[in-house]
Amino acid sequence: MNLSGRRESSNVEDRRGMSTGAKAGIGGIGGILLIVVMTLMGGGNLGDVLTNVVGQGGLSALQEERVDGQREFTAEEEELAKFSRQVLASTEDVWTKVFKQMGRTYEPPTLVLFTNSVSSACGEASASVGPFYCSGDQKLYIDLSFFTEMKSQLGADGDFSYAYVIAHEVGHHVENLLGTLNDAHAQMNRVSKVEANKISVRLELLADYYAGVWGHYENEAFGSLEAGDIEEAIDCAEKIGDNYLQKKARGYVQPESFTHGTSAQRMKWLKKGLDTGDMRTSTFNVREADL
Repeated sequence: MNLSGRRESSNVEDRRGMSTGAKAGIGGIGGILLIVVMTLMGGGNLGDVLTNVVGQGGLSALQEERVDGQREFTAEEEELAKFSRQVLASTEDVWTKVFKQMGRTYEPPTLVLFTNSVSSACGEASASVGPFYCSGDQKLYIDLSFFTEMKSQLGADGDFSYAYVIAHEVGHHVENLLGTLNDAHAQMNRVSKVEANKISVRLELLADYYAGVWGHYENEAFGSLEAGDIEEAIDCAEKIGDNYLQKKARGYVQPESFTHGTSAQRMKWLKKGLDTGDMRTSTFNVREADL
């Protein structure tokens, strides 16, 4: 993906090299539930939930402090940070235009870069849950080491696959601005766990679709996609499908526990967004069999 000379977003909080520490604040079961929901929606499992809850004593909010003697960031890390800021800037440009065409105003999210763990309006998260979006503060959170893990553990590599990850989280922000996210969460609170998982899958596939929509208009405006870029993103979508990850981790799959969609579904909706750029399309107006 060629972003040479492109602007970098200023809507970025660089918290790399900061640690989380407990302080008096929001407590009780409500705070714990926020952590549970955020962790699971961010792709984590029950082990991650326990880690995150215990990590803040089950009752406390968090503050962050700079760690003395924090190591210098490598050239590769700095390049990834720059690339992330450029991708975010591109999403700002694209979605501003798309929202204007819909008669709406786009309010860009903030990207938070962090190391190991971070506090958000949705609670504390460790890097193990992967990148996530928090509607409570309208911020997306990424530990850049996630991209290294993608390459080493999943074999998913390439700058456009990294851009897809960022654009997916921005896709959740788009869902939030359009009211889809709140409506879906309200529905999830009224149904069983299995049915809530199905709604979660629709949300995640829609974020994949919106990532594709961004890629469609980014390339239309700048011709930034290079040979192999789309294949990189499609390959990434395959390797972060629920069935692929569960099979890799456990040796078997549990479809009723899927929260993000299968590899085939994620590839399908990402590519559909890339091909069409059509904002009239939604994963919430198709049959489950057609997802």
